[in-house]
Amino acid sequence: MSGFTENRTPSASEHAGAPARLLTWQAAKAMLPLVGRVAADVAAATQCLGALRTEQACLDELRRCLDWPRRQRLYELEEELRAAEANLRQVMGELDSLGVTLLDATRGLIGFPTMVNQRRAFFSWQPGEENLEYWQYAGELARRQIPSDWITNPPKRITPMGNSRRGR
Repeated sequence: MSGFTENRTPSASEHAGAPARLLTWQAAKAMLPLVGRVAADVAAATQCLGALRTEQACLDELRRCLDWPRRQRLYELEEELRAAEANLRQVMGELDSLGVTLLDATRGLIGFPTMVNQRRAFFSWQPGEENLEYWQYAGELARRQIPSDWITNPPKRITPMGNSRRGR
């Protein structure tokens, strides 16, 4: 089939060398509300970490001439950075446990793994988009509109080799 494909074996990603879980458009769309909330958490954690690193860099440049309150702030920042990094790792772990990928942290672009024409691909979504309307090949930046026939005539199952099985 020229189009997307899915592997529904529950433990496929648990076996060494096994392909990652693959999703149909319908399965990815159903996950969107939860993934959207986690993506918002990733964006917030990333922004927090960026702000803390910026503040730390400014204070580090002046380290030798800081008064005690600003030097104390520099020490506090180290603790806050460790906590913010741990928070980001935890939130990224949530995305990983959902089987989705953060494709671009700055935009919050999330990839739902699938196969298109026997190539690894993603349905892609980013905050601000109402629906799941785009896809892209793995490793490529170009997002493409999802063809309507992928939505109206989806395969019932996607296999790792790209052979779809349509239910009749």
